[in-house]
Amino acid sequence: MNFFISDAYANAGQPAGGGFIEFLIMIVIFFAIMYFLIIRPQSKRAKEHKAMVDGLNKGDEIVTNGGLVGKITQVTENFIKVEVSEGVVVNVQRQAVATVMPKGSIKDI
Repeated sequence: MNFFISDAYANAGQPAGGGFIEFLIMIVIFFAIMYFLIIRPQSKRAKEHKAMVDGLNKGDEIVTNGGLVGKITQVTENFIKVEVSEGVVVNVQRQAVATVMPKGSIKDI
């Protein structure tokens, strides 16, 4: 009966698994994406925070990570004294400063 319908034979193709080179290229691309999306922005933020903390001066108005707003009255190597209200001064670690606000911002709060 095969004179009406010709027989179909499958070609011997390539093996299902990819080669080592393709795997290596995929891993390199994955690490490049991770570097540009996660590692590089995080290190950039860390450098900016370190520069901000190193640049703290007496009289700067700051916000701490805990949400405490005040004016710096004294700066030491590891700690700063922050006046949160008239006559109320607290010690805060320098690393706990989240941001430096523009001068005069405390009056608006």
